Amino acid sequence: MIEKLVKKNKIYQGKAVDFYCDEVSLPNGQSATREYLGHPGAAAVLPFLDKNNIVLVKQYRYPIDKITYEIPAGKLDKGETPIECIKRELEEETGLKAKRIEKLISFYPTTAFSNEILHIFAAFGLKKGKTNPDADEFISGEIIKFKEALDMVKSGEIMDSKTVIALLYFENILK
Repeated sequence: MIEKLVKKNKIYQGKAVDFYCDEVSLPNGQSATREYLGHPGAAAVLPFLDKNNIVLVKQYRYPIDKITYEIPAGKLDKGETPIECIKRELEEETGLKAKRIEKLISFYPTTAFSNEILHIFAAFGLKKGKTNPDADEFISGEIIKFKEALDMVKSGEIMDSKTVIALLYFENILK
């Protein structure tokens, strides 16, 4: 079942991700190419203001041409741990700092064409910090009832995978 790398071929190096078209040797000896997105990994956080209210980030997403509701998240900077990343992103995107952080789950969002791993946490005991979104980020933090966010998943209003997974994981596995 294991494929062996014959030749790595980076076809594009971006600011956030890279694109590859590698040559591999298949288990039957045949050759094939594997196109994929190289990603440094990311972390996301489900921030609870209290037991009933969470904060989601509302933002426009160009690839799907829609405004979305998402949990705060960001890619890992070189040498940064997932917890360091979510602390940074939580404050940058919502202006909040967490007293307590708990790991929820790590997963691969799209194994067919990306090596990204995403680490999701929950944050509690939030206090005011200072927002500092990236220069190309136009976002707003929205306070939403947790149950309302679950309804937004059910209705299809929330379709972002990390947000859906965080909400459903917390509701169905941790509660």
